[in-house]
Amino acid sequence: MRHILSILVENEAGALSRISGLFSARGYNIESLTVAPTEDPTMSRMTIVTTGSDDVVEQITKQLNKLVEVVKVVDLTDGNHIDRDEMKRLADIFRGRILDVTDKSYTIELTGTGEKLDAFLQAIEPGVILETVRTGASGIGRGERILRV
Repeated sequence: MRHILSILVENEAGALSRISGLFSARGYNIESLTVAPTEDPTMSRMTIVTTGSDDVVEQITKQLNKLVEVVKVVDLTDGNHIDRDEMKRLADIFRGRILDVTDKSYTIELTGTGEKLDAFLQAIEPGVILETVRTGASGIGRGERILRV
């Protein structure tokens, strides 16, 4: 079964290496991995997609929680992944796209430079953000500048 793990970690050198090492040492595969700082610059959020039975993922979660820099691990596969506030106006201003709405939350997708994303986060009332997930730069070549073996 496919599982999406959201991991809040202290923003320290070597944290990514220790977490990915935990997976490889136990023979667990990471299908996808993204890491970026949260609204708190001392913390980063890792999103790891892996496969395995519920028992295997429970073992992974227990092992992750033993690592010093891991603050919290949540298996997002178990339930809803969202929450909200009055974000529609700000999302429109920053040309964000609302992906999901519940009676208590908005999920907003926003792409752009790091400065644009930081400006959006700063424009939101403090304490309103329930969760921030960021990824790094992504690129694809054009024309002859493609990456091919």
